[in-house]
Amino acid sequence: MSNPLLEMTGLPPFSQIKPEHVEPAIDQLLAENRRHIVELLAANSHYSWDNLVAPIEAMEERLSRTWSPVSHMNSVVNSDALREAYNKCLPKLSEYGTEMGQNQALFRAYQQIADSEEYTQLDTARQKIIDNDLRDFHLSGIALNETDQARFKTLKQELSTLTSKFEENVLDATHGWEKYIDAETQLAGLPESAIALARQHAKQTGKSGWLFTLEFPSYYPIMTYADDATLREEMYTAYVTRASEHGPNAGKWDNARNMQEILKRRHEVAQLLGYKNYAERSLATKMASSPDAVLGFLHDLAERSVDMARREFSELQQFATDEFGVEQLNAWDIAYYSEKLRQRRYAITQEEVKPYFPEDRALEGLFIVIDKLYGMHVSERHDIDTWHKDVRFFEIVDNNNELRGQFYLDLYARNKKRGGAWMDECIVRRRLDGGVQTPVAYLTCNFSPPVGDSPALFTHDEVITLFHEFGHGLQHMLTQIDYAGVSGINGVEWDAVELPSQFMENWCWQPEALNLFARHYQTGEVMPEELFNRMNAAKNFQAGMQMVRQLEFALFDFRLHLEYSTEVETDIDQLLQDVREKVAVFFPPEYNSFPNSFTHIFSGGYAAGYYSYKWAEVLSSDAFSAFEESGIFDRDTGLRFLNSVLEQGGSREAMELFIEFRGREPDIDALLRHSGIAA
Repeated sequence: MSNPLLEMTGLPPFSQIKPEHVEPAIDQLLAENRRHIVELLAANSHYSWDNLVAPIEAMEERLSRTWSPVSHMNSVVNSDALREAYNKCLPKLSEYGTEMGQNQALFRAYQQIADSEEYTQLDTARQKIIDNDLRDFHLSGIALNETDQARFKTLKQELSTLTSKFEENVLDATHGWEKYIDAETQLAGLPESAIALARQHAKQTGKSGWLFTLEFPSYYPIMTYADDATLREEMYTAYVTRASEHGPNAGKWDNARNMQEILKRRHEVAQLLGYKNYAERSLATKMASSPDAVLGFLHDLAERSVDMARREFSELQQFATDEFGVEQLNAWDIAYYSEKLRQRRYAITQEEVKPYFPEDRALEGLFIVIDKLYGMHVSERHDIDTWHKDVRFFEIVDNNNELRGQFYLDLYARNKKRGGAWMDECIVRRRLDGGVQTPVAYLTCNFSPPVGDSPALFTHDEVITLFHEFGHGLQHMLTQIDYAGVSGINGVEWDAVELPSQFMENWCWQPEALNLFARHYQTGEVMPEELFNRMNAAKNFQAGMQMVRQLEFALFDFRLHLEYSTEVETDIDQLLQDVREKVAVFFPPEYNSFPNSFTHIFSGGYAAGYYSYKWAEVLSSDAFSAFEESGIFDRDTGLRFLNSVLEQGGSREAMELFIEFRGREPDIDALLRHSGIAA
């Protein structure tokens, strides 16, 4: 049988890939890779980059390229058949990865290269790959005895299955609840765009009236604008009890046991490797030097922001009481009355700015910014096979007309698509005999789709998200490193990986940038200065509350992995409550099951690493301050950032690259200033 996954030479043929292709392709590649390793080790006694590392990198990259479209489709066009095929391969891939990491002959071969004269003559990027690989051998249990290695392999396989199940439960729980409304009175307060989207959803299911879901573009307007408190409570309850024992689908996709099993296995993995806990194990691949350094950083930020957050919440409660007679704010009231207060104070809403951010204008603005900063030009292609009709495809070329990267853009929320926004690798840059392999990215968001004859209109928050994910994409696509192991985002310390993404967000707040593209979709009118001034004045509205919310997530995640004990089962809810007592300004109802859908740490890459968002924000804020000093479109500063950070991938330490760009180590002052906390 012909198998498109095995016949790929360029971009994935998405329309041809079927669930029945997945397992045979992975089985064949794993068998070929195992055979190839044996042949490589047997063919030489003196190992080198060319006769060992380079062929292994090529072999691993082919496996990664084959798995990439499968993993991606499982996230964006999920189906029962694809899910089954995907899950059958997870333990096989996990077993193979651990097997490679525990191959003593392979480890000795790499060590031989590291100890050789040739190593000193390799460029920095190749030395870094070998150093990283030797580190990863140890993190795969190369030093363990045979019994412990077998246990390690089992644990990694089980973790792969458990984390996948966690994410599936959240996806199913999100799409397993909806609210049908046939009484227009319940829609009071909602903006017309939200009503039109709900009407369109209902029509697509063959109903009249309005249909709301737990997808963010549907959920958010209810929580922010709906005057009907009972409706807000119903939506809130369904959302915060996803994948838990509470709420309207209580127990149906409950992640409670999954969380315990994931934590238990992570802890055992860490201890097998000689770490006290998984938090220590996590830091082996990060900038932060120790758990104390992470906790000290988070507590320092908390001390600077908690008082401000408490004042903000007190003001909100007072406002709700004075203006609306609300004696006590409920969890489903906070966004609603915050929006009322924002409108009172700044006379601005997300809805008011949406007409100035139609999809094509927002994209045009993004592309203008990177052209001005880096001399990169983006153009769309329409002849590319994709996984859904709404997906678009673009190319990036530089001033020398050299193709630097390509990307798929999947912007809208829909059924069977994982929530959130992310960038992932489709193809990585590496040098081949015939030239350089062009890096390709997936850029995925969950924005409101077009409604009726109008284009998709983005909130300013959605524009920020678009710029954020594109920042990740730029690091992947603009890299000039020719070796897959450290090109793009590969090899970058995880707590520095958010630097390019958070850095890009800053241009969404600059009038000089917005004036280039923020134009009304009907009139073509530039966003009025008066409207921008109101939007900018509201930028740091409740900044303290936003800061402590992120610190709550980060401290909960880090302490969960730092304090785990085998002596007694972790009371996850109690730990979260303890964190909240130190940093939160509001305590949600007991049925709030936030951890059960915290995919970042239970099924994403952020376990004991959610602090990375704030850690990297120190870097990104300080990096942007260089543009505040020289001009936000200063080409020389842009090219320095391109050359020092975006093009270098993981070929050097993140701190070294930051210092090369900024001339010094990062300073927290810019973050505090940009967040409105320094004042």
